[in-house]
Amino acid sequence: MAIDTAAAPVRAPEPEKLNTFVGKMLGDLGAVASAALVIVGDKLGLYRELQRGDALTSQELAARTGTAERYVREWLSNQAASGYLEYDTASERFSLPPEVGFMLADEASPLNVTGLFQLLQSMIVDEPAITERFRTGDGFGWHEHDARLFEGCERFFRPGYNANLIDSWLPALRGVEQKLRAGATVADVGCGLGASAILMAQAYPNSHFYGFDYHRHSIEVARERARAAGVGERIVFEVGTAKELPEAGYDLVAFFDCLHDMGDPVGAAASVRKALAADGTWLVVEPFAHDKLEQNLTPVGRIYYACSTMLCTPASLSQEVGLALGAQAGEARIGNIVREAGFTRFRRATETPFNIVYEVKP
Repeated sequence: MAIDTAAAPVRAPEPEKLNTFVGKMLGDLGAVASAALVIVGDKLGLYRELQRGDALTSQELAARTGTAERYVREWLSNQAASGYLEYDTASERFSLPPEVGFMLADEASPLNVTGLFQLLQSMIVDEPAITERFRTGDGFGWHEHDARLFEGCERFFRPGYNANLIDSWLPALRGVEQKLRAGATVADVGCGLGASAILMAQAYPNSHFYGFDYHRHSIEVARERARAAGVGERIVFEVGTAKELPEAGYDLVAFFDCLHDMGDPVGAAASVRKALAADGTWLVVEPFAHDKLEQNLTPVGRIYYACSTMLCTPASLSQEVGLALGAQAGEARIGNIVREAGFTRFRRATETPFNIVYEVKP
């Protein structure tokens, strides 16, 4: 029987829905067009200078930051049009609302997102390579990405670790905080530039820490940062993979936002089980996600699915097994992974709008 392959007629857009989408698309295009300017403002200290509280003209901001006024004038105009700065027409001065400064100027803020802009910049740079992987189905390793990814990723996650790791996440694990105070042995797997391990070492001076990451450059940077933070003697950073953990009887093994990136998460989980002490705990921090796609169609989910497409899924597909969980795997799938590896106790210990913290025990 012949099959009609003629294309279905294209449905004409409904004017009201089209107008609504035009408005949405203009907002999206404006955000993309302005992303590079956020990075400029961060690099040159423009936000930080405005955060001091003074309303400034373009000439004043340029003088204080050692930049060219004509460029600064255009930057300020874009930021005012973006709603990031307030503009006073009488004085021709610009000011930074404290709410915006909390996200773009304050490095200590748990909501600082400047690192995310760096991370997204690397995604744009690597787009041709990922587009080709769409055609071939091949993976693209973390180490193959533009170098801005590594610092951007660390800067994006570090504020959340600073705000939550010591005060909320570790206390939510049964008995772990007491062990850390007394003196525990801890492995931070997929440690990146070392932010989480350094933070724990500073908080728990009686404990010893080991950081593992397969990316050699990240390990080298982590060592330098540990020395600068004064904890270099209590953290050993080594190049290694999650499936090659030494069976050292760790009291705590931590995976921060990395299990879903692994090609063989079941194999990694099995390695953790062998490496843990009999009463040890595996801390798994994953991007916040519900179990069903329709529940993740949110602003946060939108960001995570973008990162998953460009970073997480290609990373997993570049490794053996290539399970490709993705950044929105959800609690049910993570639970299946840890149980398949032989763990018997799995629970959601706590959460934030951006992360879910799981406690896993043998």
